[in-house]
Amino acid sequence: MIKIDTKAALGAVTENDINALHDAAEAAARTLADGDGAGNDFLGWLNLPSSIDEAQFNAIEQCATRLRRDCELVVAVGIGGSYLGAKAVIEALNDQFAAYKPATGARVVFAGNNIGEDYLHDLMGLLAGRKWGIIVISKSGTTTEPAIAFRLLKGQLERELGREWASQHIVAITDAARGALRGLATQEGYDTFVIPDNVGGRFSVLTPVGLLPIAVAGFDIRALVAGAVDMEHGGDQMMLQYAQVRNALYQSGKKIEILVNFEPRLHFLAEWWKQLYGESEGKDGKGIFPASVDFTTDLHSMGQWIQDGERTIFETVLTVEQQHHEVVIPTDEADLDGLNYIAGRRLGEVNHKAELGTRLAHVDGGVPCLVISLPAIDERTLGQLIYFFEKACGISGYMLGVNPFNQPGVEAYKKNMFALLGKPGYEAQTAALEARL
Repeated sequence: MIKIDTKAALGAVTENDINALHDAAEAAARTLADGDGAGNDFLGWLNLPSSIDEAQFNAIEQCATRLRRDCELVVAVGIGGSYLGAKAVIEALNDQFAAYKPATGARVVFAGNNIGEDYLHDLMGLLAGRKWGIIVISKSGTTTEPAIAFRLLKGQLERELGREWASQHIVAITDAARGALRGLATQEGYDTFVIPDNVGGRFSVLTPVGLLPIAVAGFDIRALVAGAVDMEHGGDQMMLQYAQVRNALYQSGKKIEILVNFEPRLHFLAEWWKQLYGESEGKDGKGIFPASVDFTTDLHSMGQWIQDGERTIFETVLTVEQQHHEVVIPTDEADLDGLNYIAGRRLGEVNHKAELGTRLAHVDGGVPCLVISLPAIDERTLGQLIYFFEKACGISGYMLGVNPFNQPGVEAYKKNMFALLGKPGYEAQTAALEARL
């Protein structure tokens, strides 16, 4: 089970400061559990892990098995929560150099999360001449970035492998009954899975949105969900503690939370976490700014700012107790690099000492430090961590006094983009915007 340690937050805040928020944290947790707070129509994720039944697992696994059998590559098309959760888990569990090694089953690659022209061009070139399929993820089917990617990729798949292959190897994860993608899936005979109406994108990793790509990549979705069930049934105090301490730090003037990892494979877990907390809390002029760093790499860049910069930050460190592999530093007779003092030690031990040294230095430099310990990086632990962050986010958002389950600010850029592109219905805004540029 994952664990949390908040002792190194003391100094910036006192135990009294933290305890003063106990009642607020409990009240926020009750609001979440009772479903009577703002955004309560998007709480389907709360009891989701324990509600997934055998039929749902079987359907996802059977679809994943077929795609793995038939395809060299499967493109997961989606943006925001429609790709970040799956990518976070796949990147955390995958061989980090899998792209350069022979594949067993299908590799999952991602599209629709940007509008990069060269990115799509290069991806389409990679797919040419191969057997491949698509998982397209969108409630509406009209979100700009994934809709553009899907239009291009669907056309390529049909041209290269035929409409029959495409109809059998495109899977749509979408609304149960309405929307452009649902209509197309019905028309073309695609296999489909449903995005529950009461689960927002950033909370959707444990729905088919995340589970199908993760299963296609060859990982154990049952263990992932079992980890989430562990936390759903036994993690309340940890989630309350995290929400309570981070809000105490925010009230003390710590406006930026930096999620820190010392394991390169956790990079996209941090990207998922940034969306979860950024979209949930950043509104009404409030909210802790979520940032992340990969150590020790970023100690040679951002490390200076963290150690000596403005004291408006705190860190949440993900520490991993057990490695999957063993690499021992050898002895060198000449010792020109001066490393013989650590010869015979595992690389993981050196990395852990670097972590401890960094945490101590940052605390001494005025940076409070929370620590979340992971027994190992595996499916069950990641399931625990995902649910931990999700529920703590809901509690923390209610403590902050915002609706943690909407994202009204996301629409602002879209309106401007549509007007500048000349989308029908936006003509009145076009001239005014162009005059400002």
